[in-house]
Amino acid sequence: MKTVTVSMRMDLAELADLEELAGELELDRSTLLKNAMRRGCRDLRFERACEIYRRGDITLSKAAQMARVSLREMLLRMPQAGLELNYAAEDLREDLAS
Repeated sequence: MKTVTVSMRMDLAELADLEELAGELELDRSTLLKNAMRRGCRDLRFERACEIYRRGDITLSKAAQMARVSLREMLLRMPQAGLELNYAAEDLREDLAS
């Protein structure tokens, strides 16, 4: 896998917090940043999919695809996201067709 170097700016307090956490987790700074970035992107992707689903613009199945999670995981995470199931017969037909 080809990798690239990405830089970012942070204030000294953020850097100190990062170094402290890296030490606590016994990780180097680069590994901690990669893990945090991956987790953050995953969370942001899920939140975005939930918001679009909440507005009624997409089906639950499409929200799961957008969040890059299984439909089962989407269903399991709905309560913590404050989502209610909006699932009509037409949604079922669409999901079965795809």
